[in-house]
Amino acid sequence: MKTILGAFILVVSFSAINGGVFVEDLPNDDGSALLVFWNPTDNPEAVGYLVYRKDSPGEGFYFLGRLSSPAETVFVDCDPRYPLEAGMNVSYKIVAVSQQETELDVIGESDFFSSSASIFNKTKVNTFLAAALAFILIVYFINSAKKGKLLFIRKIAGLDALDEAVGRATEMGRPVLYVPGLSTMDDIATVASINILGPVSKKVAEYESTIIVPSADPIVYTVTSEVVKESYLEAGRPDAFNSDQVFFISEHQFAFVAAVNGIMLREKPATNLFLGMFWAESLLLAETGNSTGAIQIAGTDAVTQLPFFITSCDYTLIGEELYAASAYLSKDPVLCATIKAQDIEKGLIIVLLVALSALSVLNLFVFKSDVIWRLISAFFRVE
Repeated sequence: MKTILGAFILVVSFSAINGGVFVEDLPNDDGSALLVFWNPTDNPEAVGYLVYRKDSPGEGFYFLGRLSSPAETVFVDCDPRYPLEAGMNVSYKIVAVSQQETELDVIGESDFFSSSASIFNKTKVNTFLAAALAFILIVYFINSAKKGKLLFIRKIAGLDALDEAVGRATEMGRPVLYVPGLSTMDDIATVASINILGPVSKKVAEYESTIIVPSADPIVYTVTSEVVKESYLEAGRPDAFNSDQVFFISEHQFAFVAAVNGIMLREKPATNLFLGMFWAESLLLAETGNSTGAIQIAGTDAVTQLPFFITSCDYTLIGEELYAASAYLSKDPVLCATIKAQDIEKGLIIVLLVALSALSVLNLFVFKSDVIWRLISAFFRVE
């Protein structure tokens, strides 16, 4: 009610007024909604209103919506079937309607009014503060890491086993198979996987072993090829890089799986790494690799595929461990600082959730303060 009253007062200075129909821009939006107000009809036969809109002076009005009570005199125009855009000039006509859907009185037509996008959405102050805190923490930890401060990241068993897995492949004279998932470069899991591929390829080059990297996407193939080539160069063995060890197979899911399974059965890699985004093929890959006796390390953020990897592989990186792996392996200060900042912010959010939940319970039974309710609701608001 206060919102309606406030908007009604602002109408005097900002809205389009004509014949008792007022238009006001909706605050904190991208210009895709407008508020329409009008004076109520005094016709006793009226049971509601019909709202019409036209988008330019040369066009006619078209039906936009219906209100089913004569007491309702506010309409929010945000129907996705008739989208509004910032800067779009529109006019509204309101007509009172009877029980038999007969149009009774024309309440009025508004002048043309243009919606506008808000520069700052005040309902997302909590999101802004969280982003600002994350930015400050990342900058602080990057500077600390560059000054030589060691940023602790807890041990991840699957990554600690990489040395053992690559060493085993070297001793057995067999290759390491690295599958970066079946998704594209748009997927964050693929990006995380390629970040892990660099240190793994470098370790393979240092151990004078061989790595096989099949791809299901042409762009992923191009990126992985450059990453492996660069890793061999960093290891001081550019001559050992063979462009045939990184290749594109097929974009079709099960054609790719059939080809990779064939590689596992023919080449018998000593170590299989399945890191990235996987779907129904996860169990087919992991079971085939398991049958060859290879050490298998898998990692994905696909929750539905994790049980298959956990069952069939020796080690599994679960969820965010996949994102932390690149920082864990490379010790890059920027990546480590990002992980530390995220962990601290998550900890703060957990503490705030517990504290505000306890405060809400106390307020319900003890304080009974409206100010506290508004504070809590403002914090939890996400739009």
